[in-house]
Amino acid sequence: METSKKIKNKLQQAGKRFWAGDNISEYLEEGDQQKLVDELAPKFEAVLEGLVIDIDNDPNSHDTGRRLAKMYINELMAGRYEPMPKATAFPNDSEDRYEGMLVVRSELTSMCSHHHQIVRGVAYIGIIASEKLIGLSKYTRIAQWCAMRGTLQEELANDIVREIQKATGAEHLGVYVQATHGCVENRGVRAHSSLTQTTVLKGAFYDDPGTKKEFMDNIKLQQQYACDK
Repeated sequence: METSKKIKNKLQQAGKRFWAGDNISEYLEEGDQQKLVDELAPKFEAVLEGLVIDIDNDPNSHDTGRRLAKMYINELMAGRYEPMPKATAFPNDSEDRYEGMLVVRSELTSMCSHHHQIVRGVAYIGIIASEKLIGLSKYTRIAQWCAMRGTLQEELANDIVREIQKATGAEHLGVYVQATHGCVENRGVRAHSSLTQTTVLKGAFYDDPGTKKEFMDNIKLQQQYACDK
């Protein structure tokens, strides 16, 4: 039986959803990702042949099926097949504990689950520290892990909030994502100046106008810094 069908059977038996944006790493065994690559390569070759591309004699298309399989499993959609990056938490409960706001800028590459076009953008993650802190790079690693799958930007913003809350236990959290979408730029309206923005706010970021303003002001400062570099 194909590896993909074995995994699908496990998911169905467990009643586990396996949409394009879902992580299914819990149901994979060691070596399954490579097996999926091996299984997918000839299927991608069949797609190329369906496009009437000579994969045997065209040097630019030779082995493209395997390259596509590796790209999907190990890169574009790796967030589906790999567990969340470890985010070791550090206590923040001493007398001089940090109680301010932290804002991290994370560059992301994702994929639209409708047309499998690249979504490229930036997530600004704002958090008011609770009793646990994680390393600065971990915010970006978690956000990138959430992005590496087929998803919608609205879902992506929600996913980042949920996973950061799991890692930190923070109640007060905001995520702002701005991105360009290949499905808008490369097909349909082909709007090359299009920019999509989504915001998810929790706790004080939603309830307190001052906290929300501080978060948005920090985003503006980071955007200006990025433009000036």
